[in-house]
Amino acid sequence: MLRLLLACLLLAGCTAPAADRPSPEAAAPRQGFVVAANPLAAEAGMAVLRRGGSAADAAVAVQAMLSLVEPQSSGVGGGAFLTWYDGVTRKVTVYDGREVAPAGATPDMFLDDGGKPLPFGTAVVSGRATGVPGAVAMLGLVHRTYGALPWRTLFGDAERTARDGFVVSPRLGRFLSRSFPQLSSPDARAYFGKPGGGLLQPGDRLRNPAYAGFLQRLAAEGPDALYRGETARKIVARTTSGPLAGTMTLADLAAYKPVVREPVCAVVRVYRVCTPPPPSSGAALIELLLLLERTDIASRSAADPQGWFLFAEASRLMYADRDAYFGDPAFAQVPVAGLLAPDYIARRAALIGARAGAAPAAGVPAGASATGRTQTLEPTGTSHFIIGDAAGNVVSMTTTVESIFGSGRMVDGFFLNNQMTDFAFRPRDAQGRPAANAVAPGKRPRSSMTPLVMLDAQGRFAGALGSAGGNAILAYVGKAFVGTVDWKMPMQDAIALPNLIARGSRFAGEADKFAPAVREGLAARGVTVTPGEGEDSGLHGIIVRDGGQLDGGYDPRREGRVLIEAVPLPRAHRVRDAGEPVAAE
Repeated sequence: MLRLLLACLLLAGCTAPAADRPSPEAAAPRQGFVVAANPLAAEAGMAVLRRGGSAADAAVAVQAMLSLVEPQSSGVGGGAFLTWYDGVTRKVTVYDGREVAPAGATPDMFLDDGGKPLPFGTAVVSGRATGVPGAVAMLGLVHRTYGALPWRTLFGDAERTARDGFVVSPRLGRFLSRSFPQLSSPDARAYFGKPGGGLLQPGDRLRNPAYAGFLQRLAAEGPDALYRGETARKIVARTTSGPLAGTMTLADLAAYKPVVREPVCAVVRVYRVCTPPPPSSGAALIELLLLLERTDIASRSAADPQGWFLFAEASRLMYADRDAYFGDPAFAQVPVAGLLAPDYIARRAALIGARAGAAPAAGVPAGASATGRTQTLEPTGTSHFIIGDAAGNVVSMTTTVESIFGSGRMVDGFFLNNQMTDFAFRPRDAQGRPAANAVAPGKRPRSSMTPLVMLDAQGRFAGALGSAGGNAILAYVGKAFVGTVDWKMPMQDAIALPNLIARGSRFAGEADKFAPAVREGLAARGVTVTPGEGEDSGLHGIIVRDGGQLDGGYDPRREGRVLIEAVPLPRAHRVRDAGEPVAAE
């Protein structure tokens, strides 16, 4: 049995042997938890758990609220990846709700008449920027599979808040005071504008009756409320208008399908770590953790500049590989197995020296093909949340409209994504090699979203992590993992550690938050941290400590909350003697 269990730990998506799985009535925790970037969203999720809802039910409620109160980050007009842990089978499953390029998309759609890439600020607010949204369809699929409460009952809190209004938070107000190109759009000016001129400020009340009406229809009609009918027609009209009109059609929306995928898993330290496969960059995050495992970083601490140096150098190696090879696996060969092979990890880790040198080149793992490097610009319009129910089911979900306020274009009270700008603007590199992340019809753009789930040696849930932050997500999540696992810090303290994003020849992050001795030690090793990234990470995490104690944390750079309390068992998980779930009443 032990040999079978050890083999299982090395396979993605495996389940624990039945003899080792107690029934949920006997073994499932009775505590529920919600970790989200906004207090209203966290409370909406916990309210569902209190009613006997599952983690899947609560995820629907959290996303509906985030679309309203954190519109700069995520929404029903965007996409998401969801990593699901099943508390009964101990199986991890990934749900891919990434946006899809319309059928009319072309590889050169972000090039100007002279063949040069469009300025990002021009592309992001164009009609071409929006991909077919995926978050709602994905949540619909997850709910049909694991929901305990009726779909129509999950939107009440968000609908009431939209109709009655909510107070603009300091973070939303801060974004409204900045000069993002999206805020110059007529839709954003109309939504956030004040009667006397200017945009809303912190403390002002914001109402969204259009979104309340959409949520009523979404509750009654299910995901079809977005993909067919009135809202779909509005999405097509809004994205096919200028400037730089897109090509989305009603057929594109009606054809959207979320994808169920096997996770990428590896044993790191004492945990089995599982993340989404490509087009997510989850395998690159695992590569980073495996590289660090080959160093002595675990014997260091947050006060030791050598620990941060090792993190920076491993990050540069990982980003070089990620930028070269990752894309939609339906269109590009992504050498995941080769990247995570022990001999390849050993060769890459051996490149970490005593000082930072020139930007590292991508390695050549088994299965690699000649592709051009794609270093896309991915702003920080993203959010992450984690939910656990009393049956032991866990959701780790990263959700996005891509840039701040997406494309700046709105339909029925929500922003449309600009996810198409996550593709490479140039379809080939300077050497003529095709970009793995080039635009193509029906293709999903490469993503840095990496909602992570950790299991112990018995396959039990042991923790979850994820973050907002565009390309920097991999560094943010890696930092929190090192802090809480290697450096034994409480989750809240690990998340609050300064952010360091080492990619290519640049070392960016929260320079002023590092202790002077750490900055000096890094500089002596060739690493000079410059400000410019890291201020808006959106890390959220939870880990199971000794004795089953839940240790959760939220990013102090945002407005998150960690809620942990006793909740009833979801009705769909009340079991008979045979272990079969009773149908929800």
